[in-house]
Amino acid sequence: MIAIPPVCNIATEACDRWADGSGRAAIHHLRDDGQLETWSFDRLRAASARLANTLAAHGVRRGDRVAVLLAQGPEVAVAHLAAYRMGAIAVPLFVLFGPEALAFRLRDSGCAALITDTAGAGLVEGIGVPLVLALGGGPGALDYAAETARAADTHAALATGGDDPALIIYTSGTTGSPKGALHGHRVLRGHLPGVEMPHDGFPQPGDLMWTPADWAWIGGLLDVLLPALYCGVPVLAHRFRKFDPEAALSLMATHDVRNAFLPPTALKMLRAVPVAARFGARPRSLGSGGETLGDGLLDWGQETFGVSINEFYGQTECNLVIAGCASRFPRAPGSMGRAVPGHEVAILAEDGSPTPEGEEGVIAVRTPDPVAFLGYWQNPAATAAKYRGDWLLTGDRGRMNGQGDIFFLGRDDDVITSAGYRIGPGEIEDSLLRHPAVAMAAVIGLPDALRTERVTAVIVPAPGFAPDAALAIAIQDHVRRQVAAHAYPREVVFAETLPMTATGKIMRGALRASLGARDTEDGGA
Repeated sequence: MIAIPPVCNIATEACDRWADGSGRAAIHHLRDDGQLETWSFDRLRAASARLANTLAAHGVRRGDRVAVLLAQGPEVAVAHLAAYRMGAIAVPLFVLFGPEALAFRLRDSGCAALITDTAGAGLVEGIGVPLVLALGGGPGALDYAAETARAADTHAALATGGDDPALIIYTSGTTGSPKGALHGHRVLRGHLPGVEMPHDGFPQPGDLMWTPADWAWIGGLLDVLLPALYCGVPVLAHRFRKFDPEAALSLMATHDVRNAFLPPTALKMLRAVPVAARFGARPRSLGSGGETLGDGLLDWGQETFGVSINEFYGQTECNLVIAGCASRFPRAPGSMGRAVPGHEVAILAEDGSPTPEGEEGVIAVRTPDPVAFLGYWQNPAATAAKYRGDWLLTGDRGRMNGQGDIFFLGRDDDVITSAGYRIGPGEIEDSLLRHPAVAMAAVIGLPDALRTERVTAVIVPAPGFAPDAALAIAIQDHVRRQVAAHAYPREVVFAETLPMTATGKIMRGALRASLGARDTEDGGA
């Protein structure tokens, strides 16, 4: 079990205990002008104390929601720490959200305050947030610097308990409207074993962590920023306005990034860079999660960086419960890892009982578990539907072998029923990505009068390959040989891009909707 003390506050654990006057580095911020600015834990504590006192002076109280709409940078950490230390609930928001997405989340959570910048203030104008503090000022906002300059730089963190609410992270909305997953202060400690395992004994002397994933998402916030700070390890912060794989490789080499979380989409873009190893990036550990990678991408990572890419798995409601660690146990081909110590993971049948070894079912996590959410914000019905007894249901399909290796097969609503077979898209996508002509791939089921659903592959071709009928046949033959005759894509559709969530997950539902509409318009099944 993962021990959670009676009193735990994320601000104390991720900042104050290291703010001892030594100037220990917390965040290295590579600014847009190319200058590297280092923030110490001492500076983070003082700045977050000023912000907490400022918020309190404007009427923000324990339990109130404080939204954070900022790109990667020290001020994101300051805003989170300020909310945690005063017992408020932080609500991270993605800077690429449009006005409608922001309005939904701000109103649904009932935010009392928003920390943002000038651009963000413009986006939320008219939404009705009671207090907006903006770096550089902005329409309808108070100037952040002027307000916090008047506040004291000391603030004792409240003695919160593990189940006291700390954070609302909204789901990406792949299966309906986004829902606010409410987490307690225990969630940080709960994540530590899941960070230590794929990052091979993290922390080690000299470690420096970085991710291109925005800190508004659980992957950036609780897989990287807060666990690194808890361990006293500095984090490299830099905002890519648009992810540039060559710039990312250069950044990793120049700043000697030792530990990186690289989402699957980023890895696929890095693999497209000719001779990526020439940049000289040599991390000590690499982790990835969000979509299964496939053996081809893993082999490329080993060859390019000299380390294994360890996959991990979780979701906004219950994160980092499965992980791989090549130095501790051999990776079973196609597996995303084993249950992280301190978490109990099982594959459940329809009746809620564990499935026999190797049989398909729903991936589930036994609760209580420190990374399990407290519930969906003001949505008890959706919270209840997430559980079966003590088991939190992920909604993802998987299977487990006798060694505890867990294989991801797809979401419940992604599983394809074709000619009596139940087919998960993950294995087929892995096979497709091993074909040299495939840069990105998504597999979905489309209605079919004969087979119920036909397996359909949507392919973004690699540079230099023509998206024609001959290539489609070659891709079909590849999957038929490598996977199974019943699972090969009966249809191959070429596309320039794939629809993805802001976190880089393929939106198979959007593909099904668009291609299904095409079939209807064409008079197809």
